Amino acid sequence: MAAESNQDISASIGGLLNEKPRAEHLQVLKTFTAALRDREYRDAVEEQAFSSLLQVLTRLSGELQAAGETSEDLQPVGLQLQLTAECFRAQRNSCVQSTRNQSLLRELGFIDVSLKLLRFLQNTHLESTDGIFETLRCGIQFLGNLAVGHQMCKDDIWQLSFPSIFLELLGAKDEKAVNYASMVLHTCLDEAKVEDMSAPQNIQLALRVMELCRTQPDLDWTVLIATQHFLKSSALVENMYTGMSHLERVTLLELLFAQLREEDSEECGVPPSVARFVAHSFQTGCGAVLTLATGTASSNEVLQEALTVISLLDVLCEMTSDQKQFMFLQDHPDLLPTTVELLKQVHTIGKASKNMFSAAQNFSSLGGDGDSSPVIGFKAHLIRLIGNLCYSNTNNQNKVRELEGLPLILDNSNIDSNNPFISQWAIFAIRNLLENNVQNQELVAELERRGPADYSALRELGFMVEERGGGLLLKTVRKDS
Repeated sequence: MAAESNQDISASIGGLLNEKPRAEHLQVLKTFTAALRDREYRDAVEEQAFSSLLQVLTRLSGELQAAGETSEDLQPVGLQLQLTAECFRAQRNSCVQSTRNQSLLRELGFIDVSLKLLRFLQNTHLESTDGIFETLRCGIQFLGNLAVGHQMCKDDIWQLSFPSIFLELLGAKDEKAVNYASMVLHTCLDEAKVEDMSAPQNIQLALRVMELCRTQPDLDWTVLIATQHFLKSSALVENMYTGMSHLERVTLLELLFAQLREEDSEECGVPPSVARFVAHSFQTGCGAVLTLATGTASSNEVLQEALTVISLLDVLCEMTSDQKQFMFLQDHPDLLPTTVELLKQVHTIGKASKNMFSAAQNFSSLGGDGDSSPVIGFKAHLIRLIGNLCYSNTNNQNKVRELEGLPLILDNSNIDSNNPFISQWAIFAIRNLLENNVQNQELVAELERRGPADYSALRELGFMVEERGGGLLLKTVRKDS
């Protein structure tokens, strides 16, 4: 019965080739599409049925392209778009859990014909946009089903689509089509293909994906492409970052930050070279934050550049927070001195006049919808990074002392509404700086001995200085004692 039905449908599809398109043809294709939902039928479809379907699709492609070059009656174009969409639906259904059909459609040449048709539909000026969008969606879904679990199909789609067709489909004016195109790209990607994308002549495709992450964050596939593939390639990250605006860089860094927090710390997939690049970018660009206090350039330009630096700092704080694979950053050249010097500059600017780096006690505005400072928490995060870089690292502990960082951190230990939790991060940093380091302990004790003004700050940090045997001893105390 199934074989007889198979032959009947196959003959009906073949019969379409001998007639001009008409409404009855649509029902023939719909019958085939519906039948392909049944696995038993799907597995028994003869090659001839697919061969006839390909011929129908090829003819429709030619007719649509011819119509695109003329201004004749659009009614037949609407029918041809419906017929084309139904061909794509049949192709899509035939590939579900069927390696046999995936291979068969690939060998018959469906990929090339379908991609050329999709490219035409994406760039055509036919007025029937609703029909075009529906046809685009079905065609892209077919490519997605064809690629799933079939490496040769993935490779063929990639070879014929990369980078230009992918770039065009990701620029479609229909959000569903863009989402489906993102799904196909995600399905095709592997390590080698990501490296292809990192080449300067191909970088626009990666930048387009990142633009979609920023402008359409609800498109899950683009976010998955970025987190599961892009962030694992240091070459791609570096080349994207170089070609991005500051706004786009912030999006990339936010995704990197989220990846570091959500994944198992040992399996986040971010290579050490990306961490080094982030550290280098922070070191070379961090001075941009200082211009926020002076407004020496256009406000938006300054703000976006500063937000990039703040995002770089957030990522570095996360990377050095007990993530063992990134603790080599403790020895990254000049990262610690740069951070201490930046804290010193920010602190000095904040004390010189009233500006966004000045300490404040305006706690009523926290959590409100008012105009909050773009540098909220910046000093606190600088102190956090210093603490991270000094954790169980004697060389860095000594370096901070030599850079006069200890009194600087103590001077930033008071509650500040512009830097939530700065006291806690100061306590954390001081503890890491004093741990098993007698010289640092002696220096802090000496700071306390110079005058009573420092006592409250030290006590808030959980320390007390005692004279014993002519010397000074720094003791840890409970804050409520």
